[in-house]
Amino acid sequence: MTELDTVLITHPAPSITLVTVNRPRLRNAVDTPTARKLYDALLAFDADEAQKVCILTGADGAFCAGFDLHTVSQSPLPASPVASTPSIAPMGPSRLRLSKPLIAAVEGHAVAGGLELALLADMRIVSETAIFGVFCRRWGVPLIDGGTVRLPHIVGFGRAMDMILTGRAVDAQEALAMGLANRVVPKGHALAKATEIAEELLLWPQKCMRADRESAYYAAFDAGTFQEAMQNEFVEGSRVVQQESVRGAARFSDGAGRHGEFGGKRVAKL
Repeated sequence: MTELDTVLITHPAPSITLVTVNRPRLRNAVDTPTARKLYDALLAFDADEAQKVCILTGADGAFCAGFDLHTVSQSPLPASPVASTPSIAPMGPSRLRLSKPLIAAVEGHAVAGGLELALLADMRIVSETAIFGVFCRRWGVPLIDGGTVRLPHIVGFGRAMDMILTGRAVDAQEALAMGLANRVVPKGHALAKATEIAEELLLWPQKCMRADRESAYYAAFDAGTFQEAMQNEFVEGSRVVQQESVRGAARFSDGAGRHGEFGGKRVAKL
């Protein structure tokens, strides 16, 4: 590993991609070259059909402290118009909408642009050391990587405005209570828990899971009306019925899934 390895890509299990921001001396703050590497890494994951779930984390006990303000003090953020497709953001991938699940494993600080990277994920698995916050409020740096768009959808408008206006620190337990965190685990265990959940996601019929995931995103961000969201859910879901549902129903009829067993593992009982 060299100084240039600011983004590490590994595979902790078959079909799982782990992307690690690796600038620990700066609490994994992202500069422009690192942003490009993150962007490329997540696009490569999304395009690789052999990879089903991605985990995003930071090295050495910190998730990401945001954009590297040392570089901003020397030159402005690079121009990156949203009109470009798919658009690269100052933090890299934070304007993307992936087609497959992304889990953030958060230890330590996920603040400013680091918070926005965490919001890109479908789920945030955090350790008891996690700190979230719009810390860029202190330095006159606005949220331009999706924070004002995604945060209200995840925690609700009132809680989002509290975080956005005050820039205060939100710890793991408060993040769990407001829905910003999905699980809280002991210090040092966020990545292990995220990997465990990623392995569970591999058990499910993938087209069905992705269709439901995309329908939820469409309803939250794209649909103009309730009826439009309902129509989209039915149309896109119907495409999966012949591809996976008929086969799945036949397996159920033949006895699969009894006593909580699925794919050789015991899953949560209904």
